[in-house]
Amino acid sequence: MRQPTSFNALILAVALACGGLILWLWRQGTAPDHPAEPPPTRTADRTRPASDLPPSTPGTDALGGLSPEQRAMFKQLASDLARGRAREREAVLAFKDDDALQRFLDRAKRAGLPILGQLNSLRAVRVGLDSLSALQRDLLENTADYAGVAANGLIGIPQPPAKQDRAAINQVPFGNDTLAFLGATGDRSAWGRGTTIAILDTGIAGDATFGSGRVRTLDLGLGSSPGNGSDDGHGTAVAALAAGAASDAGGVAPAANLLSIRVTDTSGVSDLFTVSRAIVAATDAGASIINVSLGGYSTGPVLDAAITYATQRGALIVAAAGNDQAAQLAWPAADARVVSVGAIDKAEQQVSFSNSGDQLQLTAPGYGVQTAWLDGRRVYVDGTSASAPLVSGAIAAVMSQNSNLSARQAADLLVLTANDGGPPGVDAAYGHGIINLATALNRANPAYVDTAVSSHSYDPASGQMAFVIQNRSGRTISGMALEVSVGTTTSTQPLPGLAAGESYVTTVPVNESTLKSAGSLAFKTRLVNPIGTVDQVPANNSRSSVLSAPTR
Repeated sequence: MRQPTSFNALILAVALACGGLILWLWRQGTAPDHPAEPPPTRTADRTRPASDLPPSTPGTDALGGLSPEQRAMFKQLASDLARGRAREREAVLAFKDDDALQRFLDRAKRAGLPILGQLNSLRAVRVGLDSLSALQRDLLENTADYAGVAANGLIGIPQPPAKQDRAAINQVPFGNDTLAFLGATGDRSAWGRGTTIAILDTGIAGDATFGSGRVRTLDLGLGSSPGNGSDDGHGTAVAALAAGAASDAGGVAPAANLLSIRVTDTSGVSDLFTVSRAIVAATDAGASIINVSLGGYSTGPVLDAAITYATQRGALIVAAAGNDQAAQLAWPAADARVVSVGAIDKAEQQVSFSNSGDQLQLTAPGYGVQTAWLDGRRVYVDGTSASAPLVSGAIAAVMSQNSNLSARQAADLLVLTANDGGPPGVDAAYGHGIINLATALNRANPAYVDTAVSSHSYDPASGQMAFVIQNRSGRTISGMALEVSVGTTTSTQPLPGLAAGESYVTTVPVNESTLKSAGSLAFKTRLVNPIGTVDQVPANNSRSSVLSAPTR
């Protein structure tokens, strides 16, 4: 938690609520036996008496000349500034057309709104605020020019905040087994070739895992190299997971080019305007995939316009869902056009800190993942911002192996072939599921066979345990059976033939009285393939789970 700063001599609480990477181990070598959970460090937003608000904060009557949408935006700006959710003494303004932007540029100095940055392609400016009254006056006098106003919301590397109530789980780290888990095995030397992944982060440090000539930089005025702060290795770690080539810091797409754009300041913090500007710059520089392993809980017209700009030009944004153990996603992951990514551990469990939400699209490893850091070090990291670059690299890999696919189409293939996690189908914790590169790259390969028990889940409303069977093969598989053991009782259920990519859900009832008296019930399933079928991944044919009786 960084110390609050002041606005108009008032103390503000700055709470970085974002989706990124938590460094939890700085030890080289093998994975830890007992990885520690990071302690909560974020404080809640402070509140103040209404009499303490700046005199220039408008009431409803003072904004009567504005449209309802403009009134709402202005009041939200004032609220975000008062609660420390944004750069103090700043606002981001968007204009309806080029002429409106030029008129503002001509009058900005006279209006008391000094320009701190321009993004002409989005018709947006970043301005300084000595008080809100100057902006209020210009907005009222030039209402027709404005498309939007917003605070310059903070975006950054996370500190764990207050938690959503979730059951405790024993989390299992990946160590250096992440790529094997994803099905990224064999000769990957050409994976990602011909693609460029932009890393909007703290900058990428030189490391053997990147070789030579694959990393280029763009300087937006914050420098291009990472600093020496405790968070400054974040961009290097993210980049290595997307495109590292070394065996001890490997990425999914080791032949991809990397574009490094530093968007954080010396304190490790970014903002909506800077990230939006970087999205535009990455798009213009030819990046097909833009990785944003940062996040915050505010948005505005400039970020919306930047996402539109990238999307219309064929660039795809991949973003971390957030590490806040919350039932909402951080921005920009919360935008429906962005590939949002949550985190799972090696046991395919949603990690305790990973945000949930209806907008979540995919999940990927994000607990105890080995990667690169500053000064050539190898570290283990936790966070959805480790998960996001694995998806970015997977998109690049799929594109390089299917030259006719766009980044969006490659992401759609990963969604289509994801391992179903949690309850059957799409859900808020796993999205469409866990990425599986082996399945994605063998979608049309009839020689590839992988059938799996994908998940166990309990539905208390129906009192049933559900088992999801997936055919991850490149062809139809018929003649399978599922052995189900509940305690000491085992039964066998025949399964219908499943086409490539098809799933089937079978259920067994759970007797509440038996569960309550026993305290818990153990479930084991084993998928039996037809004789002569050679399964490429036999380990996923069995799955076990324990259902505990409710404590209340």
